[in-house]
Amino acid sequence: MIPLRDTIRSQNYPVVNNLLIGVNVLVFLIQLSQGPNLDRFVFTYGLVPAKFTHPALSAYFGLAGNLFSLLSFMFLHGGFLHLLGNMWSLYIFGDNVEDRLGPLRYLGFYLAAGLISGLFHMALNMNSQIPTIGASGAIAGVMGAYFILYPASKILTLIPIIFIPWFIEIPAFVFLGIWFVLQFLSAAGSHGGATGIAWWAHVGGFIGGIVLLKLFTLVPKAGLSRKLQSTTTKKTSHRLQVLHPTGASDSLHLYATLPITAFEALAGTSKYVTIPQGFRRRTLRVNVPPGIKEGNTLRLQGQGRTSPAGDKGDLYLQVQFVSW
Repeated sequence: MIPLRDTIRSQNYPVVNNLLIGVNVLVFLIQLSQGPNLDRFVFTYGLVPAKFTHPALSAYFGLAGNLFSLLSFMFLHGGFLHLLGNMWSLYIFGDNVEDRLGPLRYLGFYLAAGLISGLFHMALNMNSQIPTIGASGAIAGVMGAYFILYPASKILTLIPIIFIPWFIEIPAFVFLGIWFVLQFLSAAGSHGGATGIAWWAHVGGFIGGIVLLKLFTLVPKAGLSRKLQSTTTKKTSHRLQVLHPTGASDSLHLYATLPITAFEALAGTSKYVTIPQGFRRRTLRVNVPPGIKEGNTLRLQGQGRTSPAGDKGDLYLQVQFVSW
């Protein structure tokens, strides 16, 4: 299952979430520049439990270096696909959690979730000399918070069946619940770090995110967070939308509502709309002309139902203004 986006639109641009993505990419580029010293770089700044339990290793790296690795490990990655997968998940789920917590609380939450995931992994692999790296544990914390905050959200998911892409909306609590169960089963069936994946860090991060959410919501938003959010309000709606058209049973025409913002109506925009048709889905591009009014209707010729004789109806989209 490949998540494409969620259906809950964040009201503000995720400044901190985007900053975290940028820092992860920057650190990955620094990794690539290490050349033959990469393994030493990863061992130094990755999370190695043995550095805390073996006296010789602990003395060599020092207290400050070991404590710093509890933070730095979550910004390192094992390759481009590792980075891409993590950043994509952070992009999908992080903006909504930042929206709810505010920028400053979200930053503290993210780092704390990553720390908990690392400590959870260490507790179960105390003597391991294998470096643990990646933002997966911190992102698992974000996903745990999303699980609590937006259980009714839908995750637009790509399920590749052989060569046929299948798009389906899965309730967030189902998608994330399945994800967590898979992480737990993988962790329970693994032997230390033999698989190369810190499954217990994922499990610890997810649980930690749920606990931390309760704690961080008790902390009042700082004035700076309110000021940032007041200047980062979004003016656009989702570029990709899922519509569920309806129509009379004896008509080939279909009708749906297209949500856009007043700003998009003024300037004009284009959207990609996905329309379910049984087990198949059509994706259409809809051009919204500038100056359109709320209640106006866009006609997509030939995109309605098809009769047994081959006649095609039209799809009518009524413009509705929304504020995010």
